[in-house]
This record gives sequence, structure tokens and C-alpha cells, in this order.
Amino acid sequence: MTDVAAAIAALPPLRDEIAAAGLRADKSLGQNFLLDLNLLDRIVRSIPLQPGDRVFEVGPGPGGLTRALLKAGAQVVAVERDERALPILQRISAVSDGALTIVHGDALKVNAQELVGKGAHIAANLPYNIGTLLLTRWLSEAQWLPWWRSATLMFQKEVADRIVAQPGSSAYGRLSVLAQVRCEVRIKTLLPARAFTPPPKVDSAVVQLIPRVPELAVPMQILERLTASAFGQRRKMLRQSLKGLPGALEALAALEIDPTRRAETLSVSEYVAVARALASAPADS
Repeated sequence: MTDVAAAIAALPPLRDEIAAAGLRADKSLGQNFLLDLNLLDRIVRSIPLQPGDRVFEVGPGPGGLTRALLKAGAQVVAVERDERALPILQRISAVSDGALTIVHGDALKVNAQELVGKGAHIAANLPYNIGTLLLTRWLSEAQWLPWWRSATLMFQKEVADRIVAQPGSSAYGRLSVLAQVRCEVRIKTLLPARAFTPPPKVDSAVVQLIPRVPELAVPMQILERLTASAFGQRRKMLRQSLKGLPGALEALAALEIDPTRRAETLSVSEYVAVARALASAPADS
């Protein structure tokens, strides 16, 4: 065990820290704290992490995942909006030998790449109220491969299921396409509601995303508009849901995709093909 790992292990239990700070989970911030050290260590072991790797952590709260990352030898930049959690995080930082940097701010507003540079990992028990928004932003970056090497994220299980869903399933939708066109995605760990404090009304899951190079450039802005139109009216046939998107019906015809199909039946590769056709179509089509 390294000196930092030993110092982290000697810190007071998370429950004691939370009680001493009077830190109650704030529903407006989407907070639910994961305190089970075995689960936290298991999550960190699932990250393709080498000692010294940089990690961008969103919403560390009382620092359970932060402790596990530091024990594994990570260099962590943790962005926390809730000032009530800062004293707890600062006590962790004090024994981290410089391995933990705390940023008091909003993860939606900070520039993560400036904070951690390229090649970092993302790890987070994402606040429920901003999790999908943050993921969509990370997936939509213009430059691909992105600044992050992996993202290991805790979501409500329903959201996790949507990320990894396959065509034809009720969970398959816009988020499935955006995630899978750019990443290898996998559910790594299931987390029952009772593992959190306070227990949420639903179970959670840890999803891992590993960026991959697409075979051809993907016009992400067009793909986002396409999937928003298609899944915005998912019960309708494509000829109805896409009629407001210029060139879409012509693209379906050119690709010999039956316009009477519905959004959830198209594969990720078919959505990419339609988006590429739209991107190459004349501007006045």
C-alpha cells in the first residue's frame, strides 16, 4: 500500500464525515451519496486506470469515489458545486500528497480539458439532474477522438439501459445512437437503491464508455437533428417523423430504407448513413 493509499484508508468513515458536516443530500442538486467502500473500489477497478493517470470527477460530494480513485494512484481533479462538501474534500486533499485538486464550480460551466488535459479519464456518480446533459455534451465534441480516454459513470438504471440499448427495444433511442456511434458502451456494475444515502426510488448502474475512431467522419450535428426528429415521434413512421427535416425522405429513398419503418428499428449504422447522406446533399435540397 502506498503512503497516499494508507493515509486515505486512515481517514474517518464517510458516514462520520457526513454527520459531522451536517451534509444532507440536496434534491435540487440531484445528490445521492454512495458510501459502500467495496462497491466504490469495484467501480474504480473497472476503469482502465494506471497509477498516475489523470481523472476528471464530477460531483464528488463527500468524496467516496474520490478516495477510491486516490487509493488506486490516480491524479484527480474534482469539480464540486456544493460548498458544504468542500471541507470534507479538503481533508482528503490534505493527505493526498498533491494528487487531489478541488474545483468549486459547476461541471456544466468548467472547461474539463483545460483542467485535466488530453488522455484523462472521467469518473463520476453523476447528479441525476445533469447526467444525461453532460454525457450528451461529451459525446458531441467536434474533435474526435476526444480529450477523455474513458468515462465510467453512475446513472439511474433506466438511463444506463438507454445508453446500451439495441435496435428494436423500447429503451433504444437518441441517447443509444449518440453513445454507440462514438463509443464502445457496457454496463459494468448494477447498484441497488439501498447502496446510496439517501436511497433513491430507483436502482442505478455504472456505464463505461470507451471512445473509438469511426470508420468515416460522422456529422454529429446532423445526426443529433436526425435522431431528435425520428425519436421525437417514435410511434410514427419515418415518413411522418422526418418530413420536417429537409432532405431526409430523399436520403431514405437513396439508401433504400423503407419509410414505413419506425425510429427504433433503424440500426446505429443506418442512422449514420442517413446523416452522411444529409451532410453531402446540396444545400437547397
